[in-house]
Amino acid sequence: MNIFELFIVQPIFNLLLFIYSIVPYADFGIAIIIFTIIIRFALWPLVVKQLHQVKAMRKLQPELARIKKATKGNKQLESMQMLELYKSHGVKPFQSILILLIQLPIFIALFQVIQIFTIHRDAIATFTYDFMQNLPVVQDLLANPESFNEMFLGVIDLTQHALPYAGASSIFLIILAGIAAFTQYIISKQTSPTTSSKRLRDVLAEAGEGKEPDQAELNAVVMSKMMKFLPFMMFFIMLSLPGALALYYVTSNIFAAIQQHFLLKRDSEEMDKIADQGIKQAGKKATAKARAREAREAEITKPSKKNEVNVTRLSAKDTPRKKEG
Repeated sequence: MNIFELFIVQPIFNLLLFIYSIVPYADFGIAIIIFTIIIRFALWPLVVKQLHQVKAMRKLQPELARIKKATKGNKQLESMQMLELYKSHGVKPFQSILILLIQLPIFIALFQVIQIFTIHRDAIATFTYDFMQNLPVVQDLLANPESFNEMFLGVIDLTQHALPYAGASSIFLIILAGIAAFTQYIISKQTSPTTSSKRLRDVLAEAGEGKEPDQAELNAVVMSKMMKFLPFMMFFIMLSLPGALALYYVTSNIFAAIQQHFLLKRDSEEMDKIADQGIKQAGKKATAKARAREAREAEITKPSKKNEVNVTRLSAKDTPRKKEG
C-alpha cells in the first residue's frame, strides 16, 4: 500500500465495510447513505465556519462598495484596503475551499473502494483490518468475495454506470444523475454571493471599449455563469461514474442543502451575531481611539481651576472702582 491507500483508502474501506456488515440484508446502497451522513456530520464544524464566512462576506458588501468608490479605480489601493478590511473582520475568503479540498480525497478514495469491492475483490482481505475479520458478514465475504451484495434495495446495481448500461438500474442511475445536478445547483445558489446585474457580454463589451472591467463585477458574473454550468457538467460526470459514487454525491448534496438551509435561515440570528462580532470589535477599537483623541484635545484646551481663579482675580483688580458719593 502507498501512503494514500494506507491513511485514506483503508480507513474509508473499513468504515464502509463495517456499516455494510451491520445494515439489514447487507445492502450496499444503504451502507453508502449511512457512510455519507457520517462524513457530513464529521465535517459539520468546518461547514459552520464556512457559512460564517459566507454571512460575513455578505455583510461586508456595502463596505467593499465604499472602498471601490473611494479608491476611484486605483486597483492596488483597492486591493490593499479590501485585504485590510478582511483582516480586521476576521474574514478569510478562501476558507470555503477547505471543504472541497477535504471532500476531494474522500471522493477519490471512495472510487477506489468501490473498485476493490467490484473489480479487485481479491484485495478485500489486504485492506480489511484484523479486528474487522471477526464480524460474521466480513468472515463470509473473505471466504467468498463473490457473495458481496452490490445491490441497492435489491434491484439497483450500484457497480454499473448509467450509460451505456441498459435495464432498470440504468433508469434509476439516470434519475440519480439528474438529482445530483439539481442539488448541485441548490447548494451553489444557497452560498452564492450578491451577483451583479450586468451580463458577461456587457462586461466584455466595456472591456472592448477600453474601459477597465471591475474585478468584483467580473467575478460575480463568472460565478453566476459557473453556478448554471456546473450542474450540467455534474450530470454528465455522474452518468460516467459507478452508481455508488452517484448515490454518495446525491446524499452528500441533499444533506448539505438541508445543513446550509438550517444554518443560513433558521439560525440566522446566531449567524449574524457571529458575523457581526468582528465588525463590532473593530468598531469598538475605532471608537476607543476617537474618544482617546478627543480626550487629549480637551485636556490641552481645557483651562485649569488655578488659571480660572487668577483670571478672575485679575479681572476684579483691573476693574475701576466707582467713586464714593
